[in-house]
Amino acid sequence: MAYQFLTCEKKEKVVLITLNRPAKRNALSIALRNEIDQCLAEMEEDDSVSVVVITGSGPSFCAGFDRNEFFSQEPAHLKALMESTDRFHLRLINFPKPMVAAINGPAMGGGLDLAVLCDVRIASENAAFSHPEIKFGAPTLFGPLAEIIGGGLARDLCLSGRRIDAQEAHRIGLVSQVVPLDRLLDEAMAVANSIAEAPLGALKAVKTMIAQTYSWSYQEGAGEWFSELRPPGS
Repeated sequence: MAYQFLTCEKKEKVVLITLNRPAKRNALSIALRNEIDQCLAEMEEDDSVSVVVITGSGPSFCAGFDRNEFFSQEPAHLKALMESTDRFHLRLINFPKPMVAAINGPAMGGGLDLAVLCDVRIASENAAFSHPEIKFGAPTLFGPLAEIIGGGLARDLCLSGRRIDAQEAHRIGLVSQVVPLDRLLDEAMAVANSIAEAPLGALKAVKTMIAQTYSWSYQEGAGEWFSELRPPGS
């Protein structure tokens, strides 16, 4: 399937998904969230695909949700906003195959969530991470981050919105590796290909076990806040 805001390239058992809104720092518009959902749905059904790698085009990994889309109170727009938000998060949370994030630049807000909901994160030296949305009144997705770096550090980042660089992200365990930008995709693909050496059934079984360890629910916290934006009767 052809996409407008992302590219999808298959390399043996690995698929490379590239977010492709560089002029908007790959912000997660309704259209882009829908395309990510559709692409991952295809990858889920394709038994020739074992691992997915996600990266961004241009200097940013992902700037998070497109804030311009939150200003309209038109019911049809709000309905599309909330439905795409739910599908996007639930697809990532429940995706049954390993995902590797190749973080080529800043991962902010929902972009940080996207990286955290992947199984392995590799960052370029110019990557940065933050939850700035707390400053304009949007709660942060605490649970997935806490699973990776622990509750204390996750509270710090989610409540303060402070920005950390790639080296601090590596020190606290948010990313597995920090590499020069020109080596990022090679390293991410090498990790993905190594994972793909295992039988797909075994990888899916491990992903099921990972999902069973979650102590959080998407519908709690930030998910509930998003639900408050729904138009009456939706």
